[in-house]
Amino acid sequence: MERHVARPLTMPPQPHGGRPAPDPFAATGPALRWGVVSTGKIAHTVTAQLARLEDARLQAVSSRDATKATAFATQYGFRASYGGAGGYEALAADPEVDVVYVATPHGQHHAVAGAMLRAGKHVLVEKAFAITAAEAEDLAGLARERGLFLMEAVWTRFLPTYVAAMDVLESGELGPVRYVQADMGFMAERDPRTRLWAPVDGGGALLDLAVYPLCWVIGALGLPTGVRAAGNVNKDGVDELCALALTHAGGAHSQVVVSFVSDSTRRARIVGTEGYLETGPSLSRPDGFTVVKGAARRSAEFELTDAPYAFQLREVTRGVQAGLHESPAMPLAHTLASMRLFDEVRRQVGVRYPNDVA
Repeated sequence: MERHVARPLTMPPQPHGGRPAPDPFAATGPALRWGVVSTGKIAHTVTAQLARLEDARLQAVSSRDATKATAFATQYGFRASYGGAGGYEALAADPEVDVVYVATPHGQHHAVAGAMLRAGKHVLVEKAFAITAAEAEDLAGLARERGLFLMEAVWTRFLPTYVAAMDVLESGELGPVRYVQADMGFMAERDPRTRLWAPVDGGGALLDLAVYPLCWVIGALGLPTGVRAAGNVNKDGVDELCALALTHAGGAHSQVVVSFVSDSTRRARIVGTEGYLETGPSLSRPDGFTVVKGAARRSAEFELTDAPYAFQLREVTRGVQAGLHESPAMPLAHTLASMRLFDEVRRQVGVRYPNDVA
């Protein structure tokens, strides 16, 4: 597939370098009533930013732990909380909820997001979107059948820094892009009970981290046409490190490394025939980038916002308000292609999850 980078809905086309930073909190239409599934760390982080959107109403939260659901609702001002084994089903049945953010571990995404879609809710699903491509395709099919908005929460794609970097590529200043290198790694505490390491939760560096370097790969070169993968798998069958050598249309290549057992530069370098662009750290939330052409070098710096997730929340809000079924900047086709890629990488590396079918 050819390179395709559409602008977020709140960032209309403007001349290169002339786009003011958008205000992700400003209302863009009628208020939406939100539900949140899970009360974990990422749910806290995102909900605190969701509460700042002028056209967001916090309606309901669910958790397997009723006490946590009640505390979360009190902390952020939700009108209802649902706890226990049937908590998310109760939230799905709440007629006052318009759109749901699913923040559970990967292994639960298919069941939870599926319940929300069948109940007629628009859905934002935390990355990784699902465990398998089959699960992802099922969710996409449900959304399309019911005419609902569905998006994977790859928040990096909506940051002003990322959009500005894509502008540079679109301008042709670097010439045709020939290869991309991107890595994302850190030392993760080994605990098989946590989602990072638990097979039932879809643990492993690939599903947890690869979406971030792939943002830059896909933005620069489009979806890959082939992959050769290698990696280390621990005794529980979870990948600790994965290295991907990807091929793209027109003879271009990319390299992606993700790791739970080593720190990395956490940078992306996009190399064209006329120069290259390199992000600042971390590539998931860069503070800028540098463009190098021979001896010439220039840098673009961006002030890091205290609410980086608000841009993707605005994208979902604007999309639902506009009657769209997916985001032009994070289309379902990219999510499905990435999930098929992850299936193939896991096949080559030797990682299987309980969600995999024989």
